[in-house]
Amino acid sequence: MDKQQKKVFVEELHGRLEKVQGAFLVDYKGLDVETLNRLRNELRDAGIEFQVVKNRLLKLACEETQTASIKDRMTGPTAIALAYEDVVAPAKVLVNFAKTNKNLEIKHGQVSGRALEGKDIKRLSELPGREVLLAQALSGMQAVPASFVRVLGGVLSQLVYVLSAIEKQKTASA
Repeated sequence: MDKQQKKVFVEELHGRLEKVQGAFLVDYKGLDVETLNRLRNELRDAGIEFQVVKNRLLKLACEETQTASIKDRMTGPTAIALAYEDVVAPAKVLVNFAKTNKNLEIKHGQVSGRALEGKDIKRLSELPGREVLLAQALSGMQAVPASFVRVLGGVLSQLVYVLSAIEKQKTASA
């Protein structure tokens, strides 16, 4: 790559890094091409972008982005996984892949500008996915109005019982 190509690459990568919700740095040293392509495919299926990048170019590209929080941790052979929406999905894929491929090391990551260590990424991978979390939040929000309607219905039914009891009492006394 000549100097102009590097400049264009850095600008393009900077634009992508401005849009990401999460980024994860991995050390791919020791993985063969077939295994690395399998990892790429798994990440792509989860909607995650994966790219091997020179550290110097990555450091330049992450200036003034949330990814700058992990800039000083970019050492050795580095690949980056970029998550634009769901930050749990890449953590799950990377942690599961690392279980079967001991050569893959999850170095660091960032979610919304907050730096994460390897153990934090493992905990993040244990969370349910974005869709599950949204469904849980929605069901929680639906439970409140449903409970309110049941309470109001209970008050009305109690009123009907009281009125019918009063009616029975008046008819019995008449």
